[in-house]
Amino acid sequence: EGRRAFTVEIPPGVRAGQQFPVTINGQQLMVTCPPNTRPGMSVRIVPPENPNNIQPGSPLDNPPVPPPPGPVPPKPSSKTQMFEVVVPKGVRPGEPFALLAGGVRVLVTCPTNAQAGQKIRFNLPVGLTSKAQSMASAAAKVKLSYDKDGWTRTIRVSDMKFQWIRMDDKGDVDLRKRFDMDRSAYVRKLTFNLDDGGMRRGNISLVPASEGLVDSKIKSADNRDLVSYADIAAAQIKSFEEKTQWFQETCAQLCVEWNEGHMRMNVRRDFLLGDSMEAVMSLSRKDLRKVWRFEFIGEMGIDAGGLAREWFQLVTEEVFDPDMGLWQCSEANQMCMQINPASEISCPDDHLIYFRFLGRVMGKALFDRQLVAGHMVQHLYKHLLGWPITFSDLEHVDEEYYSSLKQLKYIEDVSIMFLDFTTMEDTMGAKSEVELVEGGADIEVTNDNLPEYLEACLKYRMMGRVKSQLNELLMGFFDVIPEPLLTIFDFQELELLMCGLPTIDMDDWKAHTEYSGEYDRETENHTVCAWFWEVVEDFDQEMKARLLQFVTGTSGVPARGFGVLQGNDGNIRKFTIHSVDKGMCMYPRSHTCFNRIDLPLYDTKEELEEKLKLAVTMVATGFDIE
Repeated sequence: EGRRAFTVEIPPGVRAGQQFPVTINGQQLMVTCPPNTRPGMSVRIVPPENPNNIQPGSPLDNPPVPPPPGPVPPKPSSKTQMFEVVVPKGVRPGEPFALLAGGVRVLVTCPTNAQAGQKIRFNLPVGLTSKAQSMASAAAKVKLSYDKDGWTRTIRVSDMKFQWIRMDDKGDVDLRKRFDMDRSAYVRKLTFNLDDGGMRRGNISLVPASEGLVDSKIKSADNRDLVSYADIAAAQIKSFEEKTQWFQETCAQLCVEWNEGHMRMNVRRDFLLGDSMEAVMSLSRKDLRKVWRFEFIGEMGIDAGGLAREWFQLVTEEVFDPDMGLWQCSEANQMCMQINPASEISCPDDHLIYFRFLGRVMGKALFDRQLVAGHMVQHLYKHLLGWPITFSDLEHVDEEYYSSLKQLKYIEDVSIMFLDFTTMEDTMGAKSEVELVEGGADIEVTNDNLPEYLEACLKYRMMGRVKSQLNELLMGFFDVIPEPLLTIFDFQELELLMCGLPTIDMDDWKAHTEYSGEYDRETENHTVCAWFWEVVEDFDQEMKARLLQFVTGTSGVPARGFGVLQGNDGNIRKFTIHSVDKGMCMYPRSHTCFNRIDLPLYDTKEELEEKLKLAVTMVATGFDIE
């Protein structure tokens, strides 16, 4: 036919029968590796002619071009190693106890036929115990204590599920049942009631953190073991960039093959939300993992990725818009969105469908490496991850309410406050009484039941008041994303993954920073402040975003810049650097309610850089540095 032939080299890692991408004359093509060939060999191809008026890209009816194959990382070993331990003193048959096995903290249940002082044996995967060998980082060289007062995630030996445990002062598993303001924690539990491959039904609840279990395995569509506990353990200790790559590569393996079906999303720009919701909510869970191609009806354009990005941006912008009534700006952080408890008033017929729709869109965005337009309040990312919610999280939701509840602990006779197990809700000016427990209006708060009252208040504010909306949001999200995949991230990393790394104008940031304490007089010219900005300037985009999260509670930057950064009272609270003596604290501390970082008076720039990096990176993973 007179078309020109080209010679291309088979990339590393590509086997006979597999496809690899090549770019010729600006057109990206997929080439199938011929039989009896191997990487490094040259093959001759004749590319098809580029049809008239079609720009190079990925047309609606062509499969997406995958990224070039890279080296396949070695899969962690599935072999097991036997351990022999002595049942600790005080542990009774059937009770759990934690121990370090191969450097990894695991949870073991004492057999019914064993007792304290006896030896028992159990097996652990070799790939899991190798995790400890990779912890030789700067963070591991300092003494660490868990920020959630001992709560840490471990592996339960009996079924290899992830479970949260808390260690008491003696190093034993804390089995206390009653609420404690300083020690108790809760995680959301999602129970599925109906699973027919289409629209799943289920319920969420807030349960003690030790009852929150997550599988550590993921199976492929054809029921193969795709991800094991050893894979997850190996991924958990990677850098954020490496975690993201592993997560995206795993999602790509879960994606339905193009030849098994793909989805064409035809929407009208003027009716974008309605058309999109109708299309997305009609899909099965399998359809959600297929490749989607977008077309705006009546517009020229081929979806080579740009239309998909635009669709995710526009749809999430519209749903998160406070004017729609489904979400509202957080009282504690104007940059973050929280679920509107009165969303049913704004959308009486279908407000829950919108939350299920948004959950699916957020999950699909994460699955397809797209971004969403709204930053959520911190505890919603924790709910997505199944991370512990503690009483201190209430401060990030409503500082005044948190402080008033905390003060009850120090009142000699709390009955003089004339409280009962109810709370008041203000819905568009109309006040109504809500019972925190059944019959709460008839239960007086006393010193004896104060812990139960505080527990009920925490559960209501962190889940109860928006339970139906949150239920649908999570159900939609997990229609797409397998929950075990998320166990490698912390809540700050999840925000960065879903919303993207922000574009930060350093000149604007520095120009709208205030200084206090010993930094007040010399401001940015103070030696320590000058070191601070030099260190931050050298941070990569991820570390700058993490510093923002550390100080302000979110990686979001106001559209009009740092000059309009708000505190939890809605007033302008500029980024502030406050001096503290090293004798008071060795590491920087943050006050997200008013966007302030307490920066010790360090002696050297190197010391400042080391301590700042540790503080910023460790706060999200749940560790506090002593």
